[in-house]
Amino acid sequence: MARLLLIDDDPAVSLTLARMLEFCGHKVTRIESAETGLNTAIASPPDALILDMKMPEMGGLEFLRRLRAVAGLEALPVGVITGDYFLGESVLQELSTLGATVRYKPIRIEDLDTLTSQILGGWSGNGPVPRP
Repeated sequence: MARLLLIDDDPAVSLTLARMLEFCGHKVTRIESAETGLNTAIASPPDALILDMKMPEMGGLEFLRRLRAVAGLEALPVGVITGDYFLGESVLQELSTLGATVRYKPIRIEDLDTLTSQILGGWSGNGPVPRP
């Protein structure tokens, strides 16, 4: 069971994604603010993070920039789930450079499970997630 931090400002979406992730066997902490999510990730790093792109005050891209600037969190696995199908190529390139894997809403449980497996790599649930 991986410990996932889910950051999405929409409570209904957050709850739905959390339930799906829990059904897939993960322990999920839901946060509805990017700033609070960043502080939580720094204080108690999860095994992986699932992040929305469009949030008030701090969007997903700025969140990732700040996260990657924190010592020890440079390689934390991150999946971005967004409803914005029109992210520019420069944004997608920066997300990739920052080590995020992007998927689009709506997302099916099978796709969410694949995303978490992909970002967690070969992690088997025994011990900490291997970091590159």
